[in-house]
Amino acid sequence: MGGHHHLQADAPPNAPDISREERQAATRRVTVVGAFLNTVLSIAQIIGGFLTHSQALIADGFHSLSDLASDFVVLAATHLAHREADHNHPYGHGRIETLATVVLGLMLAGVAVGIFLQGWGRLFSDTPLPTPKPVAIAFAAAAIIGKEALYRYTMHTATRLNSPMLKANAWHHRSDAISSVIVLLGIAGAQFGFPWLDPLAAMAVAAMILYMAGQLILESTSELVDTGLADEEVQEIHDAIARMEGVDNIHLLRTRRMGGRVLADVHLQVNGRISVSEGHFISDQVMYRLHQRFPDMRDIIIHIDPENDETIHPSRHLPSRAELIQQLQGRPDTQSLWHLIDQINLHYIKGKIDLEVILKDLPTESALANFKQACASIYNLGTVKFLYEKAL
Repeated sequence: MGGHHHLQADAPPNAPDISREERQAATRRVTVVGAFLNTVLSIAQIIGGFLTHSQALIADGFHSLSDLASDFVVLAATHLAHREADHNHPYGHGRIETLATVVLGLMLAGVAVGIFLQGWGRLFSDTPLPTPKPVAIAFAAAAIIGKEALYRYTMHTATRLNSPMLKANAWHHRSDAISSVIVLLGIAGAQFGFPWLDPLAAMAVAAMILYMAGQLILESTSELVDTGLADEEVQEIHDAIARMEGVDNIHLLRTRRMGGRVLADVHLQVNGRISVSEGHFISDQVMYRLHQRFPDMRDIIIHIDPENDETIHPSRHLPSRAELIQQLQGRPDTQSLWHLIDQINLHYIKGKIDLEVILKDLPTESALANFKQACASIYNLGTVKFLYEKAL
């Protein structure tokens, strides 16, 4: 009774779930807020830098403008990633969000490298930096507060939506806040006669930002190449399935991520003599309970096996139903029983075919004996049982 059962999970009423429309709207809302605030902050920093003669403040303002590019990446990815599945993308477009996360991670890494090189150049430059006016500290402080608030708002939404892309964008906002802290230290250091504090802090923080960018890139690229869940997560899923009624054994459990979803496929070994409908019922129960226990599991493929075929396939050489029936009907000693046969059930077990022959009426002893003899002469047949409808 082996066969693939492809199940698209529908969230039960008590499972925490967010619709595609709500997810897209929330992502668009947080991104638009970020774009607006970044525009305001960048203009304020650039104007403030010119007014206070702070080169660091001007540079940070142009740095904030670069965030607008990442915001547009998020908006575009959100629009594409939340489209319905289609013929060419039957699993949906969630990987677009993953790819956007890689892009944002690369942008974050670029920011880190830029800050590091700028700090290195300033630390070892022979050109003295002009001392900015003290009011520049207020501009830098305002930028820190605004960008940190934007980080917390974006990260809150990212956690609620389980969106790696928004988490990457949130960390981008945090890197901007850190960048503004560097600017603040540089301005303050210049006021107290320690101009070397600015480039030194810049290089240290750039290394931290580069580490965060590397984590984002590694996590997203591992998803793009279909890396499975962590061993402990897979084991938890395995144990949950093993406890379910009707499941005798489990093998070939495979998992992968797509955006905020987990995709899985598994082979379930069940009693080889149950009906197709009961096997389907068991797989339905496994799917719904898995989704209830693990809400991120959205697409589950279940293969029902009557025996463990992970390493060997003992029934692969056996004839199909049509081929077997043709063999039996070709035997003269079976002809006297065919008019009484209502149905024949086949069980492919341990390299043999077990037959259940359901009869509409009681046969003669000779007809029954001849049919059994014909079955015994076919080497790949196992047991043969006869059932009578009147006795059911």
